[in-house]
Amino acid sequence: MPLTKTRRFFFPALRLQKGKVWLWNVGGALAFLLALFILLNLLFPLRVDIPYSPVITAADGTILHSFLSKDDKWRMQLEPDEVSPTLRKAVLQKEDRYFYYHPGVNLVAVGRAMVKNLLHQKTTSGASTITMQVARLLYPQERTYWHKLTEVFRALQLEWQYTKDEILLLYLNLVPYGGNIEGVKAASVLHFQQSPRQLSLAQAVALTVIPNKPSSLRIGVQNRQIVAFRNKWLRHFARQQAFPEGAIADALLEPLDARRQPAPHVAPHFAYRMYRQHQNQTIIKTTLNLAVQEKVEQLAYNYLQQLRYKNIHNAAVLVINNQTQAVEAYLGSADFSDALHGGQVDGVRALRSPGSTLKPFLYATAFEQGLITPKSMISDVPINYAGYRPENYFGTYSGNITIERALATSLNIPAVKLLDQVGVGTFVRKLKLAEFSQMKRNGDQLGLSLILGGCAVKLEELTALYAAFARQGTYAPLRWLQEDTARQEKQLLSPGATFMVNQILTQLQRPDLPHNADNSGHLPKIAWKTGTSYGRKDAWSIGYNQKYTVGVWVGNFSGEGVPELNGTDTATPLLFSIFNTINYNSPNQWYAAPKSVGTRSVCAESGRPGNSFCQDLVVDTFLPGVSSAVKCTHLKQVSVSLDGHFAYCTACLPENGYTQKWYPNHSPEILTYFVTQQLPYVALPPHNPACSRIFQEYAPIIASPTAGMEYLLEKAEHQQLMLQCTAHNEVKKVYWYVNDQFLKAAAGNEAVFFEPDKAGKLKISCLDDQGRNTNSYVTVRFLE
Repeated sequence: MPLTKTRRFFFPALRLQKGKVWLWNVGGALAFLLALFILLNLLFPLRVDIPYSPVITAADGTILHSFLSKDDKWRMQLEPDEVSPTLRKAVLQKEDRYFYYHPGVNLVAVGRAMVKNLLHQKTTSGASTITMQVARLLYPQERTYWHKLTEVFRALQLEWQYTKDEILLLYLNLVPYGGNIEGVKAASVLHFQQSPRQLSLAQAVALTVIPNKPSSLRIGVQNRQIVAFRNKWLRHFARQQAFPEGAIADALLEPLDARRQPAPHVAPHFAYRMYRQHQNQTIIKTTLNLAVQEKVEQLAYNYLQQLRYKNIHNAAVLVINNQTQAVEAYLGSADFSDALHGGQVDGVRALRSPGSTLKPFLYATAFEQGLITPKSMISDVPINYAGYRPENYFGTYSGNITIERALATSLNIPAVKLLDQVGVGTFVRKLKLAEFSQMKRNGDQLGLSLILGGCAVKLEELTALYAAFARQGTYAPLRWLQEDTARQEKQLLSPGATFMVNQILTQLQRPDLPHNADNSGHLPKIAWKTGTSYGRKDAWSIGYNQKYTVGVWVGNFSGEGVPELNGTDTATPLLFSIFNTINYNSPNQWYAAPKSVGTRSVCAESGRPGNSFCQDLVVDTFLPGVSSAVKCTHLKQVSVSLDGHFAYCTACLPENGYTQKWYPNHSPEILTYFVTQQLPYVALPPHNPACSRIFQEYAPIIASPTAGMEYLLEKAEHQQLMLQCTAHNEVKKVYWYVNDQFLKAAAGNEAVFFEPDKAGKLKISCLDDQGRNTNSYVTVRFLE
């Protein structure tokens, strides 16, 4: 009986003790393997450094441009949302059905493969999981049992460091498709011209089976063999009920009409620019609008075909979305492949003369300083700034003209006068705020000629500046990438000043409307400004509405001027075509006047608030508290003799025998213009000759020669200097002296010529018939 009890309790205890030993042994083995794995992981760390092909994408994710990877492969990185459920299921069903359930190695599949291989005395079945295939693709080696063991180790490392979805993405990025094409995305783009997310079931299965035989299943070469192999697997999927029966039936009938295509090559200038600026990014997601880009490219290319017979070969276009400041279209040249005419030059970034395109910015600056309003008058007559004599485009002059007309007709002389009033330094500082590169480099060296194109600008700088007009004076840097969400805005111009410019630039009664009847019936509702550089080397047209700002440049990258080249007839037709295409039937609305803008009645003769003698009043916009409130002085009351022969001042006014009359209060430069152009005008009677008072503030102004200048003359040619002055309107005669020696008496605005007899410094003196004198000094040298 004791023996029986002893046996009863001894054997269960023995079994329990053996179980504990087995567990300890298994646990110890696992701990050893884990420690070994950790040690090996430290000694041989996993390195996943895949050189992907840089890809430039549009705003909708479409690939615009792709470049070879550093190892000369087409290997485009997949994004998680590009893997469609169809593609995912096809890959898993074929390669690794239990991918999400094993730790990187499928022991059941390994055992089954070993049994089959031993029975057949050769390798008939593999057991590689997707993870093991990724390890082999990352570390390609000759197929041996030892390398298979290292492959298992790398697979475990992958599972340790990455999620299952990340490993699947690695697999899809690395699978070979023959030649230098790797990865599903590159294969889909280069063979089917679409994203992997758009693949049909037939296409997805084809791309799933090709990696098994990438050298013998070449798309475009062995399409028939690919279809047979694809259909074999589709039937297998049908037996597995992996996909709906109807979908598989359609896939079996789908032809494989595919071949190797070149990589996408849209917007090459833009793509190369983004690639150079973001070389560390694999996928560069830009703001470019593919639909807008393609329309702009087609319009510009077709338009340039019409200009080639005029020897005009290049164009550049930039389209900005005013709401987001995003670049939606970027055309560096109309034909990138045109090597003969520099098609690979990027016209958006090229420094060119802006012609008259900076004028609206100058006028807006003067508006916000209160110097002018749209109905203000400014003189358009010949003028001399220390030797600089600007001329209008057509060589004609208008006399007095309103500010709005001067801007709408793009007159040069009023713009130069206005820049002189605003100040070159002030204007340059404004352009620096608008990120004009040349202004930052050497803006201090520029003079009055900059407003007529005497500087260099880029199309992107000009277009961004005009976008500020579309956004009530708010300037913001251009957005190139979707990730650029921080907007560093600055108030470049006041809303009131930009509103005034907008109203002027929408006028249709202007000379820069294209001389083409076809255009006049299809004018977009935009504000625009043209420009033509000196020598007719650059034609510009920049326009904007509430949605878009479009900048157009046309010319030759060689710098060759063309007589027919001008902003009106060369650049503006393309601008209008672009607006009518990308924003056709846009809402017929325009910018409302901001609260800072008011209206007032002004004299039509001067553009100033009306005085008691003003008969013709017009409505003008102005900035209350900013715009000048000085009343009109276009007339002045003068005391004259009863017979109208003499005028009197307060010093010589008789007690009787005179009357008060109103006379036009013309400036000296306008009077000079009337005389030189032989235009009739109402002149003041000469001042009372018996008056002894001299009004030195009305002394004549010597316009030529320019004070302080050095003149080089050909002595043998008997070259002469021209003497001319601007005298007060009551002056009838002036007297010229050279080195205090009398030369000649002449009419107040008459040009006088004389030949210097020796070199050196000359004193030029002009005395008017009222006794007022002005001196000027110049230097003469003779060329031997």
